[in-house]
Amino acid sequence: MYRPALKRLAALILCAAAPLVAIAQTTNPVAKPAAKTLPVPKERTVVTHASVTIDGKTIPYTATTGTILLYNKKHQATASVFYIAYTKDGVKDPSTRPITFAFNGGPGYASALVDVGGFGPRRIEWPTPANMQSGVPPYKLVNNQYSILNKTDIVFIDAVGTGYSRIVGKGAPKMFFGFNEDAAAFSQFIQRYLMRFGRFNSPKFLLGESYGTTRNALLSNDLVNAGIYLNGVIECSTVLNFQTIDFMPGNDLPYATYLPSYAASAWYHHKLNPEPPTVEDAVQKAEKFAAGPYLNALFAGSNLPPAQKQQIATQLAALTGIPAAYWVKNDLRMTLPVFRRRLLGAADSMTGRYDSRFTTPELQPLMPVSGRDAAGASNTAINGALAATFDNYLTQTLHYTSDRIYKQSSGTVFKKWDWKYRSPINALGAGVGYTASPNVAPALARAINNDPGMLVMFNNGYYDMATPFYATEYTVSHMAIPAAQRSRVHFYFYPVGHMLYVNLKAMPALQKNIDTFITMATTK
Repeated sequence: MYRPALKRLAALILCAAAPLVAIAQTTNPVAKPAAKTLPVPKERTVVTHASVTIDGKTIPYTATTGTILLYNKKHQATASVFYIAYTKDGVKDPSTRPITFAFNGGPGYASALVDVGGFGPRRIEWPTPANMQSGVPPYKLVNNQYSILNKTDIVFIDAVGTGYSRIVGKGAPKMFFGFNEDAAAFSQFIQRYLMRFGRFNSPKFLLGESYGTTRNALLSNDLVNAGIYLNGVIECSTVLNFQTIDFMPGNDLPYATYLPSYAASAWYHHKLNPEPPTVEDAVQKAEKFAAGPYLNALFAGSNLPPAQKQQIATQLAALTGIPAAYWVKNDLRMTLPVFRRRLLGAADSMTGRYDSRFTTPELQPLMPVSGRDAAGASNTAINGALAATFDNYLTQTLHYTSDRIYKQSSGTVFKKWDWKYRSPINALGAGVGYTASPNVAPALARAINNDPGMLVMFNNGYYDMATPFYATEYTVSHMAIPAAQRSRVHFYFYPVGHMLYVNLKAMPALQKNIDTFITMATTK
């Protein structure tokens, strides 16, 4: 998050040294090394056929697994992008069939999770919080009766540097590992896919999870600017304004946006007394308090009277189950790592970040914060199942083989990511330029405004502690969408964490809501 500042400092140092460099070059010129050209593989496709049963109906489909090359302005190859496309068989006119481009986030995560995790025709039987023994091999990949293939063809795309997608030819990390660069790569891929498979006139949707929702904001704007209008954007576990989740000194916003998620987690683990009858009741109380008394108290800072501070702490304790003394000690500000360790009331266990329903023993219980190498409760529960089942699915079912290892996640992509982003509103003289906590919501607002038929849906998990649902509500309410356009934005909430499909009990509602959304977005 703080890399932009470091890079600006480095730039100043280099500028200061420029005269010395110039002198050195005049006395001992050094030839600039030629840019390295990486091998360019041929595009390839592997086609298989199968069927899935959804709502009691058998849907035959074709699975096309392959790669598409991306190019620079000189038409030199820069990347080979891997994808898996599921298209319904027997459709006479493909232009009448919706198509959805889906992906995960990170940045640095492949899209396997949103495929076999919940939206593709096959799904993993996920471990549950109450039965962690189900998280050991062997794992099951079963017919996904909750796939959205009944309503739309789906193309799962791996970002460059993840899965089997990689930099080739004249490509370089700086061309892909940044906000606008990443969106531009996805935009080019989608345009090339639509052209190759004759789907330009099909109803088009984007589906993103986590950072994939950030990508959707920029990507939708890029596509609309290119004349490729969208019927809908499906957001799952959203983050558009990073300031709402960044516990940075001086930024009080996350403490308020996280509070309803704290309340939901406390309700799930039975830490509230009295306990509200439903998680919705717990959340509603927390939202009302967060938007009023709590924000006012945070805004007051050190000017808040001690008696009022104690009163606020008492109310926070009632909403979260964590004693008021901790809230007072933390100056009414509890970061997520602290909350995850304090909620259960035990010094040796903590809740998950991606899904607070899951818990795990803490290997470093006496340290003030969790160990950085801890995978987290929810990650520990699902990573093994994902890696094993997807690798087997690719090779044995889809018959796609490679001498490369499929990268479910890439630390290299994340470490090299350029977090600088300049919002479109800067053109109006608003903002200070590049920020450490970017806000891409204005790009989505612009896409909504410029695309007269595009609808947007936000799917949110109550137990998601990575991208809290109230932060999304706050962001959307501050997007400055004209009143006439607000009916095009839809919110849905589920008793799940970050990965909405992990809780099988929530899948029927998730599938139904997406199906309804697609129907609504394609009905004239």
